[in-house]
Amino acid sequence: MLSKIPLNIEKISLETVDREILRVALIAELDAVNLYEQMAALTKDEKIRRVLLDIAGEEKTHIGEFQTLLLMKDKEQEKELDKGREEVKKLTGV
Repeated sequence: MLSKIPLNIEKISLETVDREILRVALIAELDAVNLYEQMAALTKDEKIRRVLLDIAGEEKTHIGEFQTLLLMKDKEQEKELDKGREEVKKLTGV
């Protein structure tokens, strides 16, 4: 895991803890998607591949759930996400 929940949560606000929890959860789900998709690419067994890709899809749903909660808790994150989306549109012409 690339991120950790802070060890001393007494020193930060509940709102900050909730945002950090959601970001750590997002990282964990992204790691899981990568792992399952990599394993699916490696296996020669079609049944295993199908199950791994199905589970990866479920993890993507979890990403959507955690991201939705994070955007509810962090309006700056929501604003910056929108800015990033617009920047990509401008740069790619899409």
